[in-house]
Amino acid sequence: MTILIRADGPPSELGRTHGAALAGRLRSFVDDHVCRLGRLLPGPVTLDGLRPTIARHRAEIERATPRLAAEVAALASGAGLTEDEAWLLQLRREILGYTRIPTAGDCTTYATVHPGAAGPLLAQTVDLGGDLDDQIAVLDVASPVGRSLVLSFGGLLGYLGLNSRGLAVGINLVLGGDWRAGLPPYLAIRHLLDTAASVAEALDVLRGLRLASSRSLTLCDATRAVWVEILGEELRTMQAPRTVHTNHFLHPDLVPHDEINVFARNSSVRRLQAATAALATLGEDPEEHLALLSTPPIRVPDNGDIRRERTVAAAVLLPALGELRLRPGDPSLSTTQTFRLK
Repeated sequence: MTILIRADGPPSELGRTHGAALAGRLRSFVDDHVCRLGRLLPGPVTLDGLRPTIARHRAEIERATPRLAAEVAALASGAGLTEDEAWLLQLRREILGYTRIPTAGDCTTYATVHPGAAGPLLAQTVDLGGDLDDQIAVLDVASPVGRSLVLSFGGLLGYLGLNSRGLAVGINLVLGGDWRAGLPPYLAIRHLLDTAASVAEALDVLRGLRLASSRSLTLCDATRAVWVEILGEELRTMQAPRTVHTNHFLHPDLVPHDEINVFARNSSVRRLQAATAALATLGEDPEEHLALLSTPPIRVPDNGDIRRERTVAAAVLLPALGELRLRPGDPSLSTTQTFRLK
């Protein structure tokens, strides 16, 4: 079963509780070729060699989101890690950067605004390299606007989730621009859940953040479903009753800046088309959506190469109900677990 970590209090207590609950697992993960980065990157990786990069990002995160910076420090204390090790857990994806090698795929995300009892729905696959399905946890944590329910991997404070004010946030990798020291998008999602009560508020918060890397976020609340593409200082949005996003830029202003390789683009287009077609016929039942996320081409299978992205989880978020439905690991092989905000 997926580990559920409930934490209350100030950031220092949230981080300590999270770290203590996963102390042994996080220690082993850090010691596994430096959070498995050494198994994914072409050259040797050492923590000492990464310290300057960690310091640059840390300075930006402390400036933009001091609450999250305090939580990372407490995570280190609770897990028995050094602070640089705890920061490395938050920065793995930024350190990996992006390359133009052929890849099998990445996340598929969509949102709908249903008129029925379940309310809005946000669903996505989580496609990652590094065999991270053994690092899954769900965080149920206090926030300044209530509570947040967050899917996490390997000590991350954020990845995707919902809050008690009815906002849900998902994420897709898109590739472009110069990646830089800044707030990692995973932490930005946690910051949105901790501070925003609606799509409109989340977009306002996003406009004031310096993100470290390009991404597309999907946002939904009781009345709106929106994707927002982020490239450097540029943000572009699209709103519809049903939104679908994969891993290539869709807004015409940003399409010319797309750096996705042709193999990954072909996968991205296939998944976008498959999700769009299927979504037109699906109803409110979360299990129908999880079944879709468990079906090729949306589900990306394991080909045995730790460097290639594969589907390591599928999630359906129901923000009006404060509910996260999760199939951890390969969703075609796992059963659904349900988590609810208390």
